[in-house]
Amino acid sequence: MSRPTTVGDYVLGSLIIEGKTKQVFDLKDHPDLCMLISKDRITAGDGVKAHDLEGKAAISNQTNCKVFDILNSVGIKTAFVSTASANAFVSRKCAMVPIEWVTRRLATGSFLKRNVGVPEGYRFYPPKQETFFKDDANHDPQWSEEQIISAKFNFNGLTIGKNEVDIMRRTTILVFEVLEKAWSLRNCALIDMKIEFGVDTNGNILVADVIDSDSWRLWPSGDKRLMVDKQVYRNLTSVTQSDLDVVKRNFTWVRDQLDFLKPEVPHLVAVMMGSPSDKEHCQKIAKYCRQFGLNVELRVTSAHKGTEDTLSVLRELEQRQGSLVLIAVAGRSNGLGPVLGANASCPVINCPPPSTSMSQDIWSSLSLPSGVGCSTVIYPEAAALSAAQIIGQQDYMVWSRLRVAQLEHIRTLKKADVEAQINF
Repeated sequence: MSRPTTVGDYVLGSLIIEGKTKQVFDLKDHPDLCMLISKDRITAGDGVKAHDLEGKAAISNQTNCKVFDILNSVGIKTAFVSTASANAFVSRKCAMVPIEWVTRRLATGSFLKRNVGVPEGYRFYPPKQETFFKDDANHDPQWSEEQIISAKFNFNGLTIGKNEVDIMRRTTILVFEVLEKAWSLRNCALIDMKIEFGVDTNGNILVADVIDSDSWRLWPSGDKRLMVDKQVYRNLTSVTQSDLDVVKRNFTWVRDQLDFLKPEVPHLVAVMMGSPSDKEHCQKIAKYCRQFGLNVELRVTSAHKGTEDTLSVLRELEQRQGSLVLIAVAGRSNGLGPVLGANASCPVINCPPPSTSMSQDIWSSLSLPSGVGCSTVIYPEAAALSAAQIIGQQDYMVWSRLRVAQLEHIRTLKKADVEAQINF
């Protein structure tokens, strides 16, 4: 593969590393970034089987960029920055952790050889997570968590210990579950996949390297006979041009299907305030909702002073396409939430504004007549979280952002625990 001097708007520096299917270059004007350029090359069995495959570089790169765009969109921390050309992308420069992190939903492939007696298709709940040390000469042996910790890897000032392994393990499963939900939109089962992590120059652990059709098993309709992944190539005892054409068509199909995996799911979270004096409280709710990618609208209507108008606004909202969640914000005697709950067919969440008399006022939100259902929370963030959990049942992007937020809470707590021990 000839060495380019520029890719897109970037000037390439020295070659950092060259693998079987890609090259990685420094970028002269961007010391914290690098360029990954794919090759028209397909390999299997630690490179024992290898063939040129015209067009694979572009297909793999485009697949990778679309996958990382999904992961970045839901807030997963990755090294991916942007597409640079048809066969290249820009990444944050990372020191790579020499571990492959494999997640499995179904037992198949090498797992069956290492676990004799487990039938093919055995379903893992939760997904099965395994780790393998990257060592081609020894065929990437499986490593335990204890082996990874004991290796005391140190990259860019970060030592890989128990906390770091735990975060990578949790992130690996999250990446799998996000993409599993994404592929289910095309009636395609994600069977297993592998990812890698790197540590950037600031000591952050990021999902790095490449995720393309070399990285996973995909079975349309959950049928192994319809596989469209690299396993088709691995299974070939002899390889003809016709065989390579089939592999290329499969990879192309996967790339094209990814265009449909970020759908716009119609929904609305309507924040209903009983008085314009509650606007500041409602704006806080809206801010938290938008952090999860929710569509939000603020309305003003009083169930006590304008009951007919309140019901008219409700009917207008219910006529719109998609899922609807109502958040009722009313102080003192909260008639708004119960009236909406009694007349709506969508979820209603009470979130009364703070006041000195809240301990008394909140009972009107909690003590509901029979046949009326609406939940009550106090804090704006809690109202947004409840709405996101409801919408997330239909929209995997919202569901994914919730899961990422949960992971970030764990990451923050682990960091605080370490700092507390150091500063004690």
